[in-house]
Amino acid sequence: MMIEEQKKKEKHRKKMRFFIKKYLFLFLGSIITAIGLEIFLVPNNVIDGGIVGISIMASALTGQPLGLFLVLLNIPFLYLGYKQIGKTFAFATSFSIISLSIWTSYFHPVAEITHDLFLAAIFGGIITGLGVGIIIRNGGSLDGTEIVAIIMDKRSGFSVGEIVMFMNLFILSSAGLIFGWDRAMYSLVAYFIIAKVIDIVIKGLDESNGVMIITSNPDEIAEALMARLGRGVTILHGEGGYTGDPKKVLYCVVTRLEVDKLKAIVTEKDESAFVTINQVHDIMGGRFKKKAIH
Repeated sequence: MMIEEQKKKEKHRKKMRFFIKKYLFLFLGSIITAIGLEIFLVPNNVIDGGIVGISIMASALTGQPLGLFLVLLNIPFLYLGYKQIGKTFAFATSFSIISLSIWTSYFHPVAEITHDLFLAAIFGGIITGLGVGIIIRNGGSLDGTEIVAIIMDKRSGFSVGEIVMFMNLFILSSAGLIFGWDRAMYSLVAYFIIAKVIDIVIKGLDESNGVMIITSNPDEIAEALMARLGRGVTILHGEGGYTGDPKKVLYCVVTRLEVDKLKAIVTEKDESAFVTINQVHDIMGGRFKKKAIH
């Protein structure tokens, strides 16, 4: 009973640590996003896509705080997210949006750093993309259009990315009518940078790759990968589709810099091995840590 009680307490502690870490990062992401928006983009009438972009335009037209529109315009999408995606996502997204709303109000009186539209688009895009990327990586969102895209993806032949791109092209075009076409073009630059930075934050600079190896020498290759790359290897049991012969399939995860060494090891042990390599966006757990390549 004591052991079971200890396990429950440890599980509860881990859950609390995960929860606290998650919401600290969501909070940090909202601060960084607010800095990118209020100190670089908004003062220069350069917008982001999605609900944030619509909120910036609505704020400019009405004179009301940006944070007010961030909350109001996202309410129906939060309801959709709660119903279609789940309460954990909806709660994290609500926290992120409210936090961003508060921080945009806090940073609004701060003078912009630059009046140069190109610099504002570049640095505003980098900072905003970093903040949004942190939020997305930790299970939140700031943009109701993404929720719509996820739902529509299940009911249409278009991908999430295609739906978001279509909606944002319409939003960025609207910026041309309100702020002028030069601002709209700079907004497109900022949007492109934001998207790329979000991608980097989610995937990481040191990209990882999942590798599957079908070989006649599975034990030798597995041993070499563990010894020379320090990577754990999982052996899956498969069967040849044509011959019906049983086969061992190796699976491991390596960094982008280790791919060439992995290929060299596999070729050295079995020149006829079949190898597939796919990008991996996130990793949890694992027994082995990286060693020096040799």
